[in-house]
Amino acid sequence: MEYSLSMLFVIFIIYSFVGWIIESVYVYYCIQKLMNRGFLIGPCCPIYGFGCLLFILLLPKYKEDPLVVFVLAATICSVLEYITSWLMEKLFKARWWDYSDKKFNIAGRICLENALSFGIGALAVIYIIHPIFKPILVSIPSSIINIIAIILGAIFIIDMLVSLQIITSFKNVAKSIHKDSTEEITKKVREKLVSRGGLYKRLVSAFNFEASENLLNSLRARLKNDKSKARKKYKEEKKRLKDVAKQDKNNNK
Repeated sequence: MEYSLSMLFVIFIIYSFVGWIIESVYVYYCIQKLMNRGFLIGPCCPIYGFGCLLFILLLPKYKEDPLVVFVLAATICSVLEYITSWLMEKLFKARWWDYSDKKFNIAGRICLENALSFGIGALAVIYIIHPIFKPILVSIPSSIINIIAIILGAIFIIDMLVSLQIITSFKNVAKSIHKDSTEEITKKVREKLVSRGGLYKRLVSAFNFEASENLLNSLRARLKNDKSKARKKYKEEKKRLKDVAKQDKNNNK
């Protein structure tokens, strides 16, 4: 079956929401605490939406062989997760997840445990979940699907813009704090952002400060640069005072 762009976008949003539920339940299971997971403010994890879209578009022709579906899904999602982690780190100078403590990981971006979970998830999507969703979606008139897609698209874009604006403030907050240690700066950045309100607090809870090597390195570099500037300024001021004293001495002769 060929899907319209509107239908694909609605499917993307549906599975992004399902992914958000999975992430939230998993985190609650691990730390016994409710946490609004994900990059966006709303209940949406786009990486799950993209992954499931790839399942639906690429894997049905292999449906007769579940093992092939499993292996392809694990591979596709691992590549997608690695690329997403790399891009987000380049864009925001920060790590949003880190699997360095898990066995068989690659650069802390992907790990075998997650790859196996993706494979199992794909089996559930291809053989159970999407066969339930598909008839419901197909039964909805295309005009209604288009309207739904436009509304969801507008909400999604607004969420993206607001989330990006908030995330860029991470760097700005870091620059506004002057401390002598990276750890103290990181702590103060977190505290200052949380104090700003719900949207900031929500993103701070999802943001992996401890695993954010680039953020920490940039803070260290700023500290080093600040100290270097202070030393340079001190030397310049010391030289200026010497020159003034020398000039005064010459004038008094």
